[in-house]
Amino acid sequence: MDPGISVVIPFFNESGNALSLAREVFDALAGQDFELVMVDDASTDSTLAEMRQARAELGPTVRVVRHRRRSGQSTALLTGVRVARHPWVVSLDGDGQNDPADIARLLAQLRGSGPDPALRLIIGDRRAVRNDDWLRRLSSRVANGVRNALLHDGVPDTGCGLKLFSRDAFLALPYFDHMHRFLPALIRQGGGRVLSVGVGHRPRTRGQSKYGVANRLFVGIIDLFGVAWLGRRNRSTGWDVEDTESGPP
Repeated sequence: MDPGISVVIPFFNESGNALSLAREVFDALAGQDFELVMVDDASTDSTLAEMRQARAELGPTVRVVRHRRRSGQSTALLTGVRVARHPWVVSLDGDGQNDPADIARLLAQLRGSGPDPALRLIIGDRRAVRNDDWLRRLSSRVANGVRNALLHDGVPDTGCGLKLFSRDAFLALPYFDHMHRFLPALIRQGGGRVLSVGVGHRPRTRGQSKYGVANRLFVGIIDLFGVAWLGRRNRSTGWDVEDTESGPP
């Protein structure tokens, strides 16, 4: 039996994207056991109204959570994962550039991997089809190259918002701002297995990007040193724990 899926999408000022993206998620996961958790990071436009419209139109499977103050994408993702009800979580960016139809590719990889307790993260890889301007592609390429050189996480592209991960494994990670960009390294540091799957990447058709060179490239490189420090200090058991109370006496 397939596990239930919680789809978590953080939004900040994504008017025009929220409702249409919710509809796409429902089309992509029709017939499956899932919920959609939409987190509004204190938007100042009509994003929250669209989220409420999605709930009214699509039903109680849609859950709407709102921050009173803007807290950033990592915090919005953490909020959504905390309220999620299912053991596996799919994350997408709220800008509509991740295609919800690609969720099926990640789920197929999860199902095809068989019973693997070490598998905790499957990440989308959009390298071949990036629909961004040259500056964003360049800053992403540089940041990914430096990240791989320092962290050796074995993942070519961590900037893709489309990810499938274990809720328990995510909540066990150390939290810090921008931590969503370093999930593969953090999961590996805890003894987990990470896979990547090729996915599409659509051009942004509504709204404006919240990231530029300063907060995508330079901030990301600064954060790298903190994640590398965590890796050197990690004393995780790798989840290799036996529950001695549940077995026979």
